[in-house]
Amino acid sequence: MHYPTELDDNLTLSNHKRIHIRALRRCEEDPIRNLYARLSPRSRYLRFFSPMPVLPDSLVRLLACVDYRRTLALIAEYDNGNGLEVIGLGSFGAVDDNDVEVALVIRDDWQKLRIGTELARRILQAAEDRGFHRFVVHMHADNVATRRLLKHVGEIVSATMHGAMSEVAFVRRSPAVTTV
Repeated sequence: MHYPTELDDNLTLSNHKRIHIRALRRCEEDPIRNLYARLSPRSRYLRFFSPMPVLPDSLVRLLACVDYRRTLALIAEYDNGNGLEVIGLGSFGAVDDNDVEVALVIRDDWQKLRIGTELARRILQAAEDRGFHRFVVHMHADNVATRRLLKHVGEIVSATMHGAMSEVAFVRRSPAVTTV
């Protein structure tokens, strides 16, 4: 598939700042590395289940080498006047022909502005547009923000817990019900 320009969009936040959401380009690693470097150890742990100071190259490649069909990532960027800052990343990767695993992380200083909800809504829609209708998320029991986000964007169909880790399968809420 070609780069999905239809996913590029601008959004004005409640704090009146404008951000740009776009698909990550194939094998575009720098935005992932830059975002990771600006995450707190807690946000790193909640998203990647480890407070690693630097993401391993193999994981960066896994996230960056999208094909726009079975793997896709969206980034949220802010133009601070001196260049673009990456402030969020949402992605999906096919588990099989019906299900995708989804993941999301927002930079700490940009949280609670509904960027996560917007990225989640868009990544779920992009997955559905590609024929995927069931979503899986892996999350730590302490990840209150993800649990809250799931209430807005999904209907849980199953959940299993292994220690402090949960695997939650869900379907997307009807767009008419989703709040942003």
